[in-house]
Amino acid sequence: MEINLNRIDYLQVGVISQKTMRLLPALGRKATQKVAVADHDGVITCFGMKKGEAVPVFKTLPGQKITRLDLGGALGTPQEKIFVCAGSEVKGYTKKGKQFLSFEANLTESINAMHVSGADLFVCASYIYNHYCDCKDQDYYLSGDKINDIVCLPAENLGRIVPVLACQDRVLRVLQGSELVYDIEVPGPPSVLELYNRDGGTNGEDILYGTVDGKLGLIRITDSSSSSKWEIDNEKKKGGVLCIDTYDILGDGVKDILVGRDDGTVEVYGFDSSNEPTLRFEHVLLESVTSIQGGCVGKESYDEVLTATYTGWVTGLTTEPQQAEAGPGDEVKMSRETQSKVAALRAELDQLQMKVVQGREKYQQTAQSSTAVSAMPVFSINDKFTLCQDDASYSLTLEVQTAIDNLLLQSDVPIDLLDVDKNSAVVSFSECDSEQPKGNFLLVTYRCQANTTRLELKVRSIEGQYGTLQAYITPRLQPKTCQVRQYLIKPLSLHQRTHTIEQDRPMNTLSLVGQFSFAEIHSWVLFCLPEVPEKTPAGENITFYFQNTFLGTQLEATYCKGEGHFKSDNISTISILKDVLSKEATKRKNNLDISYDINDDSVGHTLKMIHPKLEYQLLLAKKVQLIDALKELQVHEGNADFLIPEYRNILDESAYLLEEYKKQPAHLERLYGMITDLFIDKFKFKGQNVKTKVSLLLEVLDNYDLDSLMNFFNEA
Repeated sequence: MEINLNRIDYLQVGVISQKTMRLLPALGRKATQKVAVADHDGVITCFGMKKGEAVPVFKTLPGQKITRLDLGGALGTPQEKIFVCAGSEVKGYTKKGKQFLSFEANLTESINAMHVSGADLFVCASYIYNHYCDCKDQDYYLSGDKINDIVCLPAENLGRIVPVLACQDRVLRVLQGSELVYDIEVPGPPSVLELYNRDGGTNGEDILYGTVDGKLGLIRITDSSSSSKWEIDNEKKKGGVLCIDTYDILGDGVKDILVGRDDGTVEVYGFDSSNEPTLRFEHVLLESVTSIQGGCVGKESYDEVLTATYTGWVTGLTTEPQQAEAGPGDEVKMSRETQSKVAALRAELDQLQMKVVQGREKYQQTAQSSTAVSAMPVFSINDKFTLCQDDASYSLTLEVQTAIDNLLLQSDVPIDLLDVDKNSAVVSFSECDSEQPKGNFLLVTYRCQANTTRLELKVRSIEGQYGTLQAYITPRLQPKTCQVRQYLIKPLSLHQRTHTIEQDRPMNTLSLVGQFSFAEIHSWVLFCLPEVPEKTPAGENITFYFQNTFLGTQLEATYCKGEGHFKSDNISTISILKDVLSKEATKRKNNLDISYDINDDSVGHTLKMIHPKLEYQLLLAKKVQLIDALKELQVHEGNADFLIPEYRNILDESAYLLEEYKKQPAHLERLYGMITDLFIDKFKFKGQNVKTKVSLLLEVLDNYDLDSLMNFFNEA
């Protein structure tokens, strides 16, 4: 069953955070609902719709930035009390806007996640979880990694409180009191949690989760274990999931899943006969969707998907037809209603234009004054720099509350810029002088089209080369102003956290012993690798597992006070770690005793992992070289029937092959570089310098064959 939804923009508030818009319960079965939304200006706006206009119910005064909004009330009654958190304070308001609660949680950090259930309040700062009952402290838990969201299984169904934390290290942590009961591994860093069906399903044990890399799943949580019911992969490379809700928008009696993503995609998943989720509707807004709700807002009896976006737009996707078929009498009434709306909009537009003209005149007069001081316009930027597992590249997403004029990208380390289909900006490359001590390896300008508020870029780094990528963002504001954002490119930048590794691979080991603290060695590992928590882990030691997203090689890092052990099936990973860790220790005047155990079998193992990628790239390059000649032959002969099937296939796929080739700039050089580094590193650990033999290695690579390459490595 397909569905057609029409877009309606209701109103715009200030910039808003994730999960800060909710629908208040309806008074009647098909009655319209009020909307509560909170923004970064600290303002809570509650409005309803009357004759197609957004009419405010109440609006609070500005204050501290609001990071979450939730609804609560006594268990078993309509959940219509509005709770917000700003800084470390939680405030409560009635549906009429009267404040009845102001509770200071006394946390050292701002609250970034909150859940309300009856008299129970659950709040999370970066690493800390607190549970309060009637504003009295009950439970506390320190998480091993950053907490992104929290949800609590319904106590009225289970008879006990079961909080679930979504943590950055790809884990959901199930708590009881202040203790961890067990954790659940999920396929990506979880960004949002919601109760399935808003009540946890039939047994009150089902939780929906969305991940930073765009995956979606349903998990059943029981007393001592969990089971995954289903999981949707992000095959189309859409944005990360920011918000989820369940609501029967299709009208088939089964609750559908509503999803909002950070690339502006809104999705509706229905369920087929086998109870598997199927995509039924998709709509793309131009900015990230921070909140999503299903309900009835614009007109009685018409359901809709209500969304709130980063810049504060509250938008509905309604089932109400935009042009209703009606009789002659209704048609006249409809056109009059439309005419009055258009007239009101025109009058409002004239007023705004008048205000702009007056404002400009006032600014010009003030600017000519000798005492005038030009004020910098303040603007918010929502940025995200994440490693994409599928193509081993970094995605940089920048979102600004106003239109972007231009963006300058500067890097002091070699990185490749990859094509992004969604990007419509004009790109200009500048020449760089990388020979200088702090020279540039990349200097790129993006000139954006009018009304571009969101920009997505992709870069690929080289492991072993580390430094900083800087983005200079200039919006279309007067006077001209610019903000700079910095992103660290780490020495092992293409590694990502994983839950387990294969222990039967041939491993190389690096061991460090010295007079260093647990916090010091943790800071060195944090410097080298992505996805490591900034806070030093609790306990006396820790083990992290990583996987190289480009090659699939592995790394195990185990360390404690005075000791660190690193195992990898790639010698180059061990070599990079050895160089960087010894350099960091020397900076801090720490003496290190470094030892290593090299397994020669690991070299052949790594070459076999590189082989399929190298073979594919060499074949792709050969096919691309043939395309022009084959097209010329085709034109000359009038058709391609005389060609062998292999060449006909190349002609048929020419557009795809050229696109693939264009997508992967310097891919072949990248693989050659990895093999060269592997060759140099193998003999470096044996105390031999083989840089003079690199030219011979490149000759072998030009006539590539896996066996001859492995023989060269063994005989060199």
